[in-house]
Formats: sequence, structure tokens, C-alpha cells
Amino acid sequence: MKRVHVRLQWSPQEIVDVGQLASDGRTTVFEYADTFVRSELPLSPFRLPVEPGLQEYRDDRMFGPLPGLFDDSLPDGWGMLLMDRQMRQRGIDVRTVSPLDRLTYLGTRTMGALTYHPAEDAGQASDRVDLATLGEQASEILAGDTNEVLPALAAAGGSAGGAGPKVVVGVRGDELIAGDQDLPDGFEHWLVKFFADADDGDAGRVEHAYLAMGAAAGIAVPATRLFVVDNGKAYLGVRRFDRAAGNRRWHMHTLSGLLHATHRAPSVEYDALLAVTERLTQDHRVVVEAFRRMVFNVASYNRDDHTKNFSFLMDRDGRWSMSPVYDLTLANGPGGEHTLAVAGEGRAPGREHVLSVARQAGIAETEADAVIEDVNAATARWEEFAAASGVGDRMLQEVRAAIRKL
Repeated sequence: MKRVHVRLQWSPQEIVDVGQLASDGRTTVFEYADTFVRSELPLSPFRLPVEPGLQEYRDDRMFGPLPGLFDDSLPDGWGMLLMDRQMRQRGIDVRTVSPLDRLTYLGTRTMGALTYHPAEDAGQASDRVDLATLGEQASEILAGDTNEVLPALAAAGGSAGGAGPKVVVGVRGDELIAGDQDLPDGFEHWLVKFFADADDGDAGRVEHAYLAMGAAAGIAVPATRLFVVDNGKAYLGVRRFDRAAGNRRWHMHTLSGLLHATHRAPSVEYDALLAVTERLTQDHRVVVEAFRRMVFNVASYNRDDHTKNFSFLMDRDGRWSMSPVYDLTLANGPGGEHTLAVAGEGRAPGREHVLSVARQAGIAETEADAVIEDVNAATARWEEFAAASGVGDRMLQEVRAAIRKL
């Protein structure tokens, strides 16, 4: 059986042995280390509780080959494409590469705090990156125009989740370096999204405006900025919330991984998000935050609201919080519906559906009404946020037509 040692890296100086993951290609088993069992840190309380002995997981075709705790460490479409290209350049037949091989390939270059060993040498983050060059090569790779991956793109682009092209970088003012590893003093961990050429170069500006609109609605939003390169394209930068100063890390777990609920098709509804939030955080204020994000997604026509677009963070004391929001933008879901339905309604949820979810989550109607009015007030200012982000007239009008007052 292939064996991988799992560690929890709170910082370069504080690394904890979590346990051992093994697989024969059909069945995967995991065993927490005795020392970690005594710590009782709830890394994945619903599907992989901290307890002694082997825990078995059989490949779930609806979810995937790994338990959700470890599946969350793997990249999605873009990162997996880039990983495969890099392996082929090394002469590796990717058909022989197992999920555990992919974990050790990432090693310490993961999102969140879990790391996998024996890890490939990650080196040190030092090479400067040029976003215009990386963005152009990312477009060529997506279009199938090249099989070569530039070293700079390989160093910066392989670990981030999500389907679209992006890189993780270190940012110090206007200086950018490849950021998959620990960073030198003075640099912050950021993620930069490139978007596809079909988006007319406006997608980064639209998402930037959406995040500003979300903040105005009272949603916790990470720091953002637009990186405008020489060819005029604007790439969206978001400061990573799984990293902090001193290369400290947070443990991160998506709703998908927590519940083993696939993000590739509708699998749960918003009531599950609020229920998980209550059970994890035991904080009514955070449940209201999750409700606020649902209301915003409904009002702003963000229907790509799948289970990997909601994440939670755990600190070293085992306390959970909801991560800052991400992937807020105008978007269709499957068949044009919300991926997470609202009280059973995906195509045209309204105020009555939203209030039904609130009641089920124990949110008083007066409290829910206040959230709805906050969101309505923010989305009514769309043109203001669009102008500040430089959104073109076509997309400005398209979003304005899609926004709904609840």
C-alpha cells in the first residue's frame, strides 16, 4: 500500500504529526497518531472524527477517491491540469499517478495547514513573477496551444483550488514572487486570478466590484486589489485567508469536504450550510453571516454557489469560524439555477424562500429582515462599485439587469 504521513503545520516552527494515510487503489485507510488523538483537535468532525484505530474509506464515485479532509488539499480543474502538464514534462504517465502521489507532489505547498510527506522539495520563494507573461501562458494552456509549463507558472500555479487559472504569489507593494512556499519577511500571501479570454477582460473587475458590494452588505471580505498589466488586462488579487504573518497557517475545510457533498452537481441546500455553521462554530452570529451570504447570492445572481465555495477555518485551539467570502460574481449554476437551492427552490428563490431558511436555522424574522435590507441597500449601489472597479458598460448593464431586490 502507498503510505503518506500527514502533518499539521501551524507555522514553520510548529508542526504536529496528524497520522498516516494509506491506499491500495481501492480502499483508503487513515489512522490518527496517538499524540494527535490526545489533542482532540476536530480536523474533520463529521466524516473523520478524531479517535484511535484505522478508519476506512472506500472510493465514493459521487464524491471522490479520498476522504474530504484530504480531498480539500488537492487542486481543482486548473491546478490539476497544471500538475498533469508538469508531470508529463518529467516523463511521468499521469494514468499511473494516484491521489496520494498528488498529495506528496504538493507536499508543503498546500492550501490550508495540512502537509504531506515524504514531500517533494519545495525550495524557497524568491523568483520574481511577471503577471502579464504568466497570464498569457495560462491562456495558451487553457486553449491547448502549448504543452510547456514555464518554471515560474509551475512554481506559482499548482496548489490553488477552483476551475479557473490562477497563481499564488507573495506580494510586497508592487513586487511579486512565486508564493507556493514560505515567504521572505515583508511579503504577504496573495492569490491572483487570470480568468479566460472569453470574459472580455472584464471578469476581474466585475468580481472586484462584487467583493466591494459584498463588504457593503456586511459580509466578511478579504483584502483585494486589481493588478493591471501592460496589455491592459486587470487581474483580481485576493489576500489569502489561510495564511498570516510569519508564514502562519490556518486549517481550512470546505463544506464539500466536511460533508462529502460533491461540488460538481447539486448535492445539498442552503439549510445544510447553516446547520453545519451552527454545529461547527456554535455561534449564532456566524450562522447569521452564512445566511447573509445566501441572501447576497440570491440578490446578486451568484448561482455558482457550490459546496467548495464555502469554507471554514480552525485555529490551533480547535475553534472554528467561517472563512472570508470568495468567488462572488455574476454566475450561472447548473441549468441556470442556484447550486445550493433555497428552501427547495433553485430557479427563482424569493423573499419567502429566504425567510423559510432563516426560520429553520433559528434566525428571528426581524433579524432576517435586517439582513435582507442590508443586502438590498448594497446591491442598489452596484453602479457605484462597478465604476470604482472600472467595469465596462456591457457588464455593468448585464449585472444591473440580473440584480433582484428581495
